[in-house]
Parts: sequence; C-alpha cells; structure tokens
Amino acid sequence: MKITIDRVKCKGVRNCASIAPNVFDIDEEFKAVVLDPAGDSDEDILKAAKFCPVQAILLADETSGKKIFP
Repeated sequence: MKITIDRVKCKGVRNCASIAPNVFDIDEEFKAVVLDPAGDSDEDILKAAKFCPVQAILLADETSGKKIFP
C-alpha cells in the first residue's frame, strides 16, 4: 500500500501513531511521517487513515495506483 501524508492538512493529533505505531510517527514539526509502510497490517493502516480528523493520510494501491482512501 502506498501511503502519502498531506503535511499541510496534518495537525499532529497522533491518532495514526496510536493506531499503527510501527507505520506512523510525529516529527519535530508535529506532522505525521511514515516510518515503515509495511510495519503494521493494512487493516490498521486503513483504520489510522479513517481516524485522522483532517483526512491527511492518503492510501493507494501500490501496483495500480488506485485510490483506497479517502
């Protein structure tokens, strides 16, 4: 799964890092970053994206590029 963070939208709420801590972290600018796109299950990554209050996490199929979320 391809994970993109919209750093303009990101507010550093940490929902993503709480749900998928091996994939997401918050940097010194209080913005989400991807540590390891395969660090947690696809289910947890999708859940993290859905719990982002500003929908700053964009998910796409790695092969086809088809949008998964939002």
